[in-house]
Amino acid sequence: MTEDERAIRDLVDTWLAATRAGDFATVSSLIAEDAVFMVPGEKPFGKTAFMAGSESFKPAHFEAKSDIEELQISGDWAFIRNYLDVTMTPAANAQSVRRTGYTLTVLRKEPNGKWVLARDANLMVMKS
Repeated sequence: MTEDERAIRDLVDTWLAATRAGDFATVSSLIAEDAVFMVPGEKPFGKTAFMAGSESFKPAHFEAKSDIEELQISGDWAFIRNYLDVTMTPAANAQSVRRTGYTLTVLRKEPNGKWVLARDANLMVMKS
């Protein structure tokens, strides 16, 4: 495994751990300022809208599993095809919401050598 591949896999692990901990500042640090997110039925949106949406889930509890099925690196760009299984419980004794599906994430290596999420197409759907 290359150093870049390890760094990208660590980014995914850090994202999941930070989400479970409700540490959205860490999640934000993993996203490029010019990031674009795409979800079915919505117009693409940027980092500010993504973070506002994430903050609105507090004090939710998250459990997530990630299975990177493909990771390709070309210079300072990379993509991952990832299968996610995420369960979010909005508050104590509230109904959990589970979403599963694929994401296609484009990452960019910053001048400081750090990989960040640059584009993300999230195809997860609700599961009962």
